[in-house]
Amino acid sequence: MRTLLQRSLIFSMIFLLLGIGLSQRIQAAETKDDLKLYAQAAVLMDADSGRVLYGKNPKEVLPMASTTKIMTCILALEYGSLEDEVEVSAYAASMPKVKLYVRQGEKYRLRDLLYSLMLESHNDSAVVIAEAVGGSVEGFAVMMNQKARDIGCYDTYFITPNGLDAVVNDSGKIHSTTAADLAKIMAYCVTDSPAREEFLEITRTISYDFTNAEGSRNFHCNNHNAFLGMMQEALSGKTGFTNNAGYCYVGAVTSEGRTFTVALLACGWPNNRSYKWSDMKKLAAYGMEHYQYRDLYENKEFQAIPVINGITGEQGTPYEKVSVPVVLEDHEETLPYLLGEEDRVEVKTQVAKTLTAPIEDHTEVGEVSYYLNGQLIKRYAVYTKGAVEERSFGWICRYIWRIFLP
Repeated sequence: MRTLLQRSLIFSMIFLLLGIGLSQRIQAAETKDDLKLYAQAAVLMDADSGRVLYGKNPKEVLPMASTTKIMTCILALEYGSLEDEVEVSAYAASMPKVKLYVRQGEKYRLRDLLYSLMLESHNDSAVVIAEAVGGSVEGFAVMMNQKARDIGCYDTYFITPNGLDAVVNDSGKIHSTTAADLAKIMAYCVTDSPAREEFLEITRTISYDFTNAEGSRNFHCNNHNAFLGMMQEALSGKTGFTNNAGYCYVGAVTSEGRTFTVALLACGWPNNRSYKWSDMKKLAAYGMEHYQYRDLYENKEFQAIPVINGITGEQGTPYEKVSVPVVLEDHEETLPYLLGEEDRVEVKTQVAKTLTAPIEDHTEVGEVSYYLNGQLIKRYAVYTKGAVEERSFGWICRYIWRIFLP
């Protein structure tokens, strides 16, 4: 039997281990927001790879207010004609503030409405654009949701083109996204979209003047994205606010060949409109300080693979050893990737040790895979360079025939 002292020591060790585990879990939870951000949900993303570099509740579904308009803008640029004249419906004219105060029956150039949309965040302009490009607000929402899926955003649901709070009564779904999805949508807009140059031109414009199609009304727009003047690395961005969403922001910065996107949701309510700028600057500075590009590529050379039951052609012999050379698939011999100090890269090579004839040319026989912190980020296939025939019964008969009846 254990003595009282032994039992006390055992219990002390158990409590010590439990305390260490609890402390580690608390510490891990705290490191999710060691920047002490105001936003309820936030993401810093590498725009080129789509990798989340820093996240605070990155998958929490929340309303996103007028940050929605980056999707409205990119769809209009990709599927609309900027010089088209579009007509204002009664529904579009009825939108609440903030608005351009368009009137039913008026016509505007689509290009001009996109500046109204992105610089002043006008809700009525968003609806005119949606009806022109999608046929209706509902049709445009279908396009928005399909584009989100195409980009890889599966936790986003669009109902309106302007980001006003909305809910589908039948399903209970709300107009919403996550910080991770919103950062990914911005990354698409500034790096991958075929209309990225037009998107950047619009969102970086400081002021813009235009008239309606008839020339009877004049309009002036100022860009309300104050972050463009806060950091020289600022590339693009869009603000948003509703009573449900609070202050939101999605932006992009570029520095030394790196492009980062940042999404902030529920980043304060009145009178805390400046919180989003504080969070944006923190995350942008964090990315630029901690992440640099590194070339991960490693040159690989492969031995020819022995081929069982193979021949080199009609002039071969049954006793020769046959092998086939293998090569890596065609690619650029560089693999730049944005990495932090704690990131770990592992390269794994798997190639077949033997093959069995027949083997066709360009047969995949292995791979070289690159892993970042245990996650696959790149795979190169290894292929045969040449074909090997099988030592078939017919070939053996022909071989014997050549020996005895030359």
